[in-house]
Amino acid sequence: MGNRHKFTGKKVTEEILSDNRYLLLILMDAERAWSYAMQLKQEANTEPRKRFHLLSRLRKAVKHAEELERLCESNRVDAKTKLEAQAYMAYLTGMLRFEHQEWKAAMEAFNKCKTIYEKLANAFTEEQAVLYNQRVEEISPNIRYCAYNIGDQSAMNELMQMRLRSGGTEGLLAEKLEALITQTRAKQAATMSEVEWRGRTVPVKIDKVRIFLLGLADNEAAIAQAENEETKERLFESLLSECRDAIQAVREDLKPDQKQREHSLENDSGKVSNIQYLHSYLTYIKLSTAIKRNESMAQSLQKALLQQQRSEEDGKRMPRPQDLIRLYDIILQNLVELTQLPGLEEDKNFQKEIGMKTLVYKAYRSCLMSRI
Repeated sequence: MGNRHKFTGKKVTEEILSDNRYLLLILMDAERAWSYAMQLKQEANTEPRKRFHLLSRLRKAVKHAEELERLCESNRVDAKTKLEAQAYMAYLTGMLRFEHQEWKAAMEAFNKCKTIYEKLANAFTEEQAVLYNQRVEEISPNIRYCAYNIGDQSAMNELMQMRLRSGGTEGLLAEKLEALITQTRAKQAATMSEVEWRGRTVPVKIDKVRIFLLGLADNEAAIAQAENEETKERLFESLLSECRDAIQAVREDLKPDQKQREHSLENDSGKVSNIQYLHSYLTYIKLSTAIKRNESMAQSLQKALLQQQRSEEDGKRMPRPQDLIRLYDIILQNLVELTQLPGLEEDKNFQKEIGMKTLVYKAYRSCLMSRI
């Protein structure tokens, strides 16, 4: 329809719903607007002006969803499709309110969507229920984040538990959980101004470092509660990655003069600068986490070495004592690096503590060497 210069699409009305495929036209319009909005959301992290376009596309998606819901009220549409259209409308409305930071309205919309999907999951076959329950899992983090912003302080803990249950795996749900947890910590970071370590308090002015330190205890707790080694390894890698990013942010704030960075003095007292001490603290966290990860890997390897009954025909490489020795070598190297951290050279208790750990791992290594 239209003329030589402009195309005018035929409007989908209730009268032509004898073929349900007409509903897909409205659904595709909504999906196109929503998917473009999600692309703009990613780009808005580096280009803030695109946020205005993002909100515009979300409003467009909601408008199409409203039209879809209205058409589905027809007697020609079955009850299941009507409920799905209502849930879809509620979800997109929740996303729009979420981006506007209208937390109460967003939570109400998400709760409506969740309720509908839960009812649909109970009403149909087990195979269909899997899809509906998956949608419920994807919506739940948004509800908890809205609750946190309204004032529910327990919501952050629930987000961490959701992340733990996801097993640290990759995917849409895991990405959403990470994003929501980071946003929550960013909000908390505004109130964090300093950190104390080994009797010295230093200011923390870098947002990325604040966010990392706020989440440190939660990340360590998640690792301790991991149900299997694969999940634990993923969580260790995630924590180390965040730590490296925080260290890089501090490194960029250090003065370019290498001598000052390595041994910056305050009032000729022999104390390193606050920023250098913060760098040492973050490096300590990174090295300590790496040691814990290698300890965990060593324990798993020891169990494997005790169960050498596995057949070599499975094509998998058999663990060897040399692999365990290599892990202990890495741990010993990390311990050496800990003793060299600026600001801790004169900390006798710290040096003694690291020295004792070094002796323990040297003993482990020597014991293994004697068995080869």
